Amino acid sequence: MISNIESYKNDLEELIIQGAKLELSMRRECLGDDKEKLDESIKKKLGEEEGKKQIDKLPSFTNEYQTWYSEAHILIKQLLPNRLSDFMRHYEKQKSRKEITNENYRIEDYLQGLSLSRGYTNEVIVGPKAAIPHFRQQLAILEAAKKRFESSLFDIKQLAQADLFDSELEAAKELAKNKFTRGAGAVAGVVLERHLIQICENHNIKIKKKYPSISDLNDKLKEKEVIELPNWRFIQHLADIRNLCDHSKEDEPTLDQVNDLINGVSKIIKTIF
Repeated sequence: MISNIESYKNDLEELIIQGAKLELSMRRECLGDDKEKLDESIKKKLGEEEGKKQIDKLPSFTNEYQTWYSEAHILIKQLLPNRLSDFMRHYEKQKSRKEITNENYRIEDYLQGLSLSRGYTNEVIVGPKAAIPHFRQQLAILEAAKKRFESSLFDIKQLAQADLFDSELEAAKELAKNKFTRGAGAVAGVVLERHLIQICENHNIKIKKKYPSISDLNDKLKEKEVIELPNWRFIQHLADIRNLCDHSKEDEPTLDQVNDLINGVSKIIKTIF
């Protein structure tokens, strides 16, 4: 089975390649009738036949960007969290802006086809071209995340831990499959607890209790606005099942409850950092 580290690297490489294609597509969309010059330079670089093939295979920026952005957002949040706000800033239009200028035009404006013109000639003074530098910056941030893999300073603790968590959840699934419901729930609960502790460390959240419970960690993450109410409720639900597996001697956890716990923990460790 491919490791999480290799999976991250492969996903990152594919996103960078796709990003390069999207940038080229974006430039072509902005050029309109003048895109022939760009096409000719591509054909000259790659050869007539190969160049035409690559041009024909270019994705539509307008149609494909949102998928690229969502996937890139997840990877940057995990690998380069201190640059996530920069990455988002190049996409989102400023809520406080009073007018549209080349400086505050964003990719979100581009996707909405927003442009500003003046005079009877409809001269465009602010338009889609203003979004190109923002996408280039997003791509540069993604490439910086790739370099982090290659750096000896890269801390692989969380990625290695993710591998361990996956292995432990596989063990929990085997226990559940063989009807050892309490044991399966206990293992999944430990994985959830460790992951929540790691999230607190990621966000510099101090926990006063020496042995905090899942509920303690969950409450602190909600208090610090790391997670929102729906996720807080979901994690609390998982904590209730875990407690049933660990502490109750009268009520036996059902197989469905334990499977819900295992699947829920798997979702949390892959979506909340």
